[in-house]
Amino acid sequence: MAAVIGFVTIVLVIFFGDLHLKNRVEKYIPARGTGKCEQNLLGGKLILRRHHNRGMILNTGEGKQSLVAVLSLVLTAVLTVVFVISLGHRGNNLLRTGLALLLGGAFSNTYDRLKRKYVVDYLSFGVKWGRLRQVVFNISDFCIIIGALAAALACTRGA
Repeated sequence: MAAVIGFVTIVLVIFFGDLHLKNRVEKYIPARGTGKCEQNLLGGKLILRRHHNRGMILNTGEGKQSLVAVLSLVLTAVLTVVFVISLGHRGNNLLRTGLALLLGGAFSNTYDRLKRKYVVDYLSFGVKWGRLRQVVFNISDFCIIIGALAAALACTRGA
């Protein structure tokens, strides 16, 4: 039972933590073109900026917000079912950790799509390559990527 609480806690910390960061970015970081719209962090290695992603990865599907929201909702619901089923099985904590990371990120970004009609992204890498420097992420995006890798690794180990 303690393990289940731990995995659910991961989901909740990601969801509420990222929601808090997104709300702060919306409140305190001006939109581009309206003043100082970015701040350097960690000596310029990270850049804090406000970006409204109205699509999916790298704004793909930007003109189809309703479809993106429905797809996000369906995939999050399926992931929730898989996560709940995984909690009923012993072992494979890597899989459950990966699913918890994925689900926390999915809940956060899906919430944004349904509530705000866009996902708030706020982190960029302070690198010299301009194209990568312009890509904006949020914590949920990182959790989704890391969670998917962990779940895939767990599945290949179990096979």
